[in-house]
Amino acid sequence: MNLYKLTIAQAQTLLKNKEISALELTHSLLNRIHVKDQALGAYITIADEMAIKSAQAADSLIAKGKIRPLTGIPLALKDLICTQGIRTTCASKILENFIPPYDAFVVKGLKEDESVILGKTNMDEFAMGSTTENSGLQTTSNPWDSTRIPGGSSGGSAVAVAADLALGALGSDTGGSIRQPASHCGVVGMKPTYGRVSRQGLVAFASSLDQIGPLTKDVTDCAILMNAISGYDPGDSTSVNQKVPDFTAALEEGLQGLTIGIPVEYNQSQGLDPEVKTAVQQSIKILENLGAQTIEVNLPHSPYVVAVYYVIAPSEASSNLSRYDGVKYGLRVEESVLGEMYNRTRSQGFGAEVQRRIIIGTYCLSAGYYDAYYGKALQVRTLITTDFKKAFENCDVIISPVAPSPAFPIGEVTNDPLKMYLSDLFTLAANLAGIPGISIPCGFSAQGLPIGVQLLGNHFNEAILLKTAYNFEKATDFHQRKPVI
Repeated sequence: MNLYKLTIAQAQTLLKNKEISALELTHSLLNRIHVKDQALGAYITIADEMAIKSAQAADSLIAKGKIRPLTGIPLALKDLICTQGIRTTCASKILENFIPPYDAFVVKGLKEDESVILGKTNMDEFAMGSTTENSGLQTTSNPWDSTRIPGGSSGGSAVAVAADLALGALGSDTGGSIRQPASHCGVVGMKPTYGRVSRQGLVAFASSLDQIGPLTKDVTDCAILMNAISGYDPGDSTSVNQKVPDFTAALEEGLQGLTIGIPVEYNQSQGLDPEVKTAVQQSIKILENLGAQTIEVNLPHSPYVVAVYYVIAPSEASSNLSRYDGVKYGLRVEESVLGEMYNRTRSQGFGAEVQRRIIIGTYCLSAGYYDAYYGKALQVRTLITTDFKKAFENCDVIISPVAPSPAFPIGEVTNDPLKMYLSDLFTLAANLAGIPGISIPCGFSAQGLPIGVQLLGNHFNEAILLKTAYNFEKATDFHQRKPVI
């Protein structure tokens, strides 16, 4: 048996019944990573020694009959989630050798469950990008076609799950950074409601938009990871003290009584690939056959989503990244004059895309422009949030594409940042409104590339998304297809 092919739920059962050991499972994953990841580039750091120790500790607990949902389960973490003793680079030269002195809140939870952390995955630098090409350290390839992008910014986590280099992974989603790579790599990816999962220990890009979430092989595993990472954290001022349901209990069959909203504006979007449009339309028919009703809904401020996002996110990034000055930690380019040291450290430490967004954000926040740009963007953000509130008065779930096209060739948008920004057209609104969203596999292009469909829910209603996705998954086999690597 190739243990690396297991889902989290399957591995749980085998570990509980003592049919396999956590150490065997971990060795299976580590061996596969060392053989296959050189070509894929999913991992920045592989934590072999720590993973083996964690697996041995998990086996000791299992032998005593003490097993929790993620005990002995090997997972990967996006490399902007702080891990004590394992370097956290944010895929940036400015933090290339940074080893945090503490664990992020979600990592503490995973360690309490005695899960196994295999390593840290590649990403767009500081999560700024949609292709993982903006990594300052390495390139990551899509396992379905090595000439194509895996999506981003959580590209490494999506590849690790799709290529069986981890049983599950955590990423972060600021404007689609979990859902979009999930779509491009043929896995499940969820962005929880803003405030559902603590951001303590998540290196900030845009603080009002960032949210940690799972990438998994199927919807059941997504629910298992959501149970593990959700909950109130008094150490995070944006964490919401809301009761967390058992998300695995939501995985019930039948969609009778469910109403799915189809946004009129999304059907009118320019640049939507015909194969993606067809796959989403077929997904709607499948959900209708499962008992769901569909209605049209209006999101009238959709045309402003990209513009609003690319004012707010760079503005917050400009503020958050000002801490990287060569003084406190990270890269320092020695210079006799303090101002020159700041200048050279940031010029050499930050990549082109990060510098571009810092410049945009600093301009938007500057005196004389703040009200015209950032202030106005916040007002329109409120209108976008109100659009969703009104839509959810008439429906339970909103359905849409995840990305306008399947994964495109590496290098295609390198010199066209606007085209890259537009690839997040369908995912950005969920972050601006703070609502949950999930991407699930729904088809393949003629070239054999995965296509995902997006389901959006009202605040703190992840359970309805998981139930809908679970029923769709039961009726299809898209999630069972694997890339040949």
